[in-house]
Order: sequence, then C-alpha cells, then structure tokens
Amino acid sequence: MAPETIGFQTTATDPQSNARVGLLRTAHGPVETPAFMPVGTQGTIKALDHRRAHELGVQILLCNAYHLYLRPGIEAIERSGGLHRFIGWEKPILTDSGGYQIFSLQQLRRLSDDGVEFRSHIDGSLHRFTPELVIAIQRSLGSDIMMTLDECPPYPAERAVLECAVRRTLLWAQRAWQAFQSSAPRYGSRQLLFGIGQGGTDPTLRRQCLSELCQWNFDGFAIGGLSVGEPTELLYDMVALSTELLPADRPRYLMGVGTPENILTSIEHGVDLFDCVLPTRNARNGQLFTTRGKINIHNARWRHSDEPIDPEVDHPVSRTVTLGYLRHLFTAGEVTALILATEHNLAFYHWLLATARQKIRDGSFRHWKRSFLERLQQAKVETSDEDPNAANLRSRCSTGR
Repeated sequence: MAPETIGFQTTATDPQSNARVGLLRTAHGPVETPAFMPVGTQGTIKALDHRRAHELGVQILLCNAYHLYLRPGIEAIERSGGLHRFIGWEKPILTDSGGYQIFSLQQLRRLSDDGVEFRSHIDGSLHRFTPELVIAIQRSLGSDIMMTLDECPPYPAERAVLECAVRRTLLWAQRAWQAFQSSAPRYGSRQLLFGIGQGGTDPTLRRQCLSELCQWNFDGFAIGGLSVGEPTELLYDMVALSTELLPADRPRYLMGVGTPENILTSIEHGVDLFDCVLPTRNARNGQLFTTRGKINIHNARWRHSDEPIDPEVDHPVSRTVTLGYLRHLFTAGEVTALILATEHNLAFYHWLLATARQKIRDGSFRHWKRSFLERLQQAKVETSDEDPNAANLRSRCSTGR
C-alpha cells in the first residue's frame, strides 16, 4: 500500500452521540472502525485457525511483543521475514508492547525510569525492556501498529503511585517516539505508532497525561489502565474524558475492553478500537455471548435443546450448531467444543461491531444501543440450575489463558 494511503479518516458520525465510523488504513489493508481485535497473544487465536478467522470477518489481529520475544524469540520471526509471514496472516496486526503483561508479573519485575527488569514466566530467565528496545522488537516483528511501553498501575492505587505511572509513561512515550523516528521498518512496510494514556481513575492525572501525550505526533492514541477492577461507571467516566481530549483525526483505542455493554457504551463516547480476551477465553469455559444474553452451556437446561446457538448471527456455527450438541461436546471434553464456542463468540462480536457501524451510518445508533442492551438485561439467562459437574467440565475443557 502506498505510504500516502496510510492513516485514519472518519467516514460517518452519529448525530446524537460521539459515535463514529472510520477507516484505518495500514500497510496490510484497511480496518473499518469501530472494530474489535481478537487477542492472538502467541500469534494465534486460541482454538481457532487463521482461515476460520478470515471467514469470520476478523479485520485485525492483536499479538503481544512480550510473549513473542520470549517464545519463539525475535530471531526466529526475523528469519521468516516478519510476523505476518511467520504466522501466515496477511491482514493487519497490532502488537501490544508488553506493558500490561509486565504489570501482571508484579512478583517478577522491577521498575525504574530507565525501563523494567523482569523474569520470564516461562523459565525464570532475567530480561530487561526499555522503551527503545520495545520499539526495536516491534520493528523486527513488522506489525502494522506498534504500542509504546507504558506503566499500568493497579486499581485501587494511591495518588503517588498514579503520579509516578503517569510521569514514567510520558517519559517512556517520548523516548519511544524518538526511537521510532530514528529507526526504519525492517520489511519495507510503513508501521504506525500509538501512544498510551494512563492516570487510573483520577480525572486530573488522566487529563494531564493525555494533554502531554498529544504533543507528540503519534498515529493513534490508546486509553490504558482501565478494566483492571474499577467500577463500570468510573470506566465510562474515564473513557468519556479521554475521547474529549484526544484528537478527532486519530484513532482511539480502548485497551482490554470488554463486554458488549462496555463496547457499545464506549463507541457512544467515540472509541474506535477494542481488544479483549473475553469472547475467546469465556468460550473455552463454556460461556456464549448471544443476542438473547449470555448462555452457560454447562447449564442442565440445554441438555436436550435443539435450538441453534444464535440464529440472528449470520454465521454457519451460530445458526446451525444446536445448544444440545455443543453441551454434549463440552461434557465429553471434546476439543471441537472449544473451537465451535470460540467461533460463535467471535462471530457474535463481529455481528455486534458491524451492526454498530451500520446504525451509526443511518443515525440510529443511540436508540439501537439502548434497546439492545435493555433486551440483553431482560433476557438474561438464569444459571441457578447449573449442572453440579460444570466446574469439573470447565477444568477439562479449558486451554488456559
């Protein structure tokens, strides 16, 4: 793709909210926003191959620089000609810097202004990430969108902890920006760099962080440090504050979110990109997202059901696989259960985002969002008669993270 076609533009707006439809052009193709990025941490969506992901309409895949750096290692990916070739994925890829993974390894890492030292969760070996090294790693991966290294504080956190995380995140963002400007892509395709805003649930600190972050000419901006245990209303408050401050001509990425309600409410505030392990991880544990609410497939009520998973979702698995059959596969511990459940949940998320884009275009997003969420609330499936063996079944069928 020619360099001049790389970038973001808004193509439609909702007259009653800040929701918008956009086109994010990357070296490996366009992404129509709002868009959901399935998490492919190790270079794959768990329990789903890339062919199925293409058929589901997945536009962009999220992979993780931290995990790929540890295994298989950057040299192996460089020898293959970059991450796209290594994993056989031709569409856009966003790579997270690893900041959140390092945040989750609190017992295995040591932070300083220079960077972070951490021990591998795989073999305990000692490693050190700096903002500059994280840029170099992502240059070697060749991802379409690179993320800066940031410090993600926990919730709740004292103000002093949040202040330190904001200061360090901004310091690292500046250094990452300079490293990005002084380096070149490895495989001839232009890469985009997104900065990440922190500040926890403190409006003053989040405003300060984003105001300073926007002084650098990042290709997009992420809202980080949320969905880490804070109340939902605080999440929405911070999203609304952030989208008001971020430039309208750049994509806005809300990291690690989330549920259908989280996504639709954040779209209403003007968010363009989302990622979350929820649809794939929950699928592997037997929870299905549907247009009539969440379904726990372990529940005994589905034992003899001949209902399709969700006839409103236009995908063969959703419309033809019955709940009774899928429950049987989970009960039997069949790997196919994980595949079908994952495929359906991603089909549902694809339907949700595609419908949201259409409703924004025709000016009815806010009304549709309200009625759809009311429908989910009213149609919540009861789980009180869950099969007593469900916990054991989940343990047998789960594949981990």
